[in-house]
Amino acid sequence: MSAAQALLFQPHEPELLDATLRDGSYAVDFQLDEKFVMELLGRLDETPIGKVEVGHGLGYEAERSGVKACNIDLKRWCEIARSALTATSWGMFAQPEFSRLSTLSQLCDEGMSFVRIGMEPEQVPQHLDYIERATEICGEVYLNLMKTSGTPAEELTGLLHDVTPAIAGLYVVDSYGSMLPGDVHRYVTVAKESFPVIGFHGHDNLGMANANSVAAFEAGATIVDGTLDGIGRGAGNAETESLAGIISTLGEDRFDYRALAKLADFCRTSLELLPENRNMQVLGGVIGMHSGFFPLIEQLCTELTIEPASLMETAVELAPRSAGKSDIRAAAQRVSQRTAAA
Repeated sequence: MSAAQALLFQPHEPELLDATLRDGSYAVDFQLDEKFVMELLGRLDETPIGKVEVGHGLGYEAERSGVKACNIDLKRWCEIARSALTATSWGMFAQPEFSRLSTLSQLCDEGMSFVRIGMEPEQVPQHLDYIERATEICGEVYLNLMKTSGTPAEELTGLLHDVTPAIAGLYVVDSYGSMLPGDVHRYVTVAKESFPVIGFHGHDNLGMANANSVAAFEAGATIVDGTLDGIGRGAGNAETESLAGIISTLGEDRFDYRALAKLADFCRTSLELLPENRNMQVLGGVIGMHSGFFPLIEQLCTELTIEPASLMETAVELAPRSAGKSDIRAAAQRVSQRTAAA
C-alpha cells in the first residue's frame, strides 16, 4: 500500500453507515415489503456495518408535512429493527418542521440508538434549541447539513458557532450530487474546525458519489453513508458495497465487501424501483437543483413549453442560496416571457 493510500486510514478508521432502508425508500415510493426488510436487516447484522438507518426517506413523521406515509409505521419499524438487529445499531432521520421531540423520546425508548437531524446550513441558528433538546433525549445525535454546497464553505463556521458540542457529529451533504472531490475536501476541512467527527452523504447525479466519499475520508471524515446498489433518491447514493470494496483495495477488508455485494444484488432483484429521469438528474447535478423539485419543474416546463435546463439555471440565479419553489415558479415565468419575446 502506497503512502498516499495509507492516508485513508490515518489517523482514524473509516466507518460506513448503510441508509438503504431510509434513502432507498424514495425509490419505492416509501412502500417496503416487511419480509424484504426483515431479511435485509438480518443479513446486514451479520456484516461489520455498525449503523443502519431505517424509516421514511424524509424523516420520521414525514406524513405530518403532507407527503405520503411509509407503509411501515414507527411502532412496526421499532419491532422489526429490535428483532433483526443484535450487533448493529439503528437510527432514523428527522427534520424539525415535522419530527417531534416527544416522538424521538419514544423511539429511543424502543431501542433506537441514533438520530440524524437534517436542515440547510442557514436554518441551523433558528433550530439550536431543537438540536440541544434532541441531545438530551438521544445519546447519539448527528446534524446533517442538507444542500451543503448551497452555502459557501467559509460561512459554515459562523452558522455552526452556537451548536451544542453534545452532538455526536456533523454531516456534509451533497444533496444535488454536484460536488467534486476538491469541493468535498474543502467542506470537510472547514467542518472539522467546528466538530471532530464529520460524516459525508453523497448523491450520484454526476457519478461522483463513490469518489467523493473517498475524498471525504482522505480529508478527515469519520463516517460515510452508502446504500446497497446505490439505491436512493433521484440518481441514488454512494454504493455501500463499492465503498467497502474500495476500502478493501486500499488496505483492509473491514466491511466484508463480498457479503455486501451479495446484499446489493439481493436489493437489485427484490425491489421494483420507480423510473427516474436521467436527463433531469444530470441537469440537477451540474446546475445545482435538488431532485425533490423535479416534478414541479417538469410540470411547469410542460405547461409553458420551456426547457428544464433554462428554468433551473434561471432559478439558481434568482435564489440567494438554494433554489426553492418560489424561485422555480418565478424563473418559469421569466423564461416563458423571454422565450415568447424571442
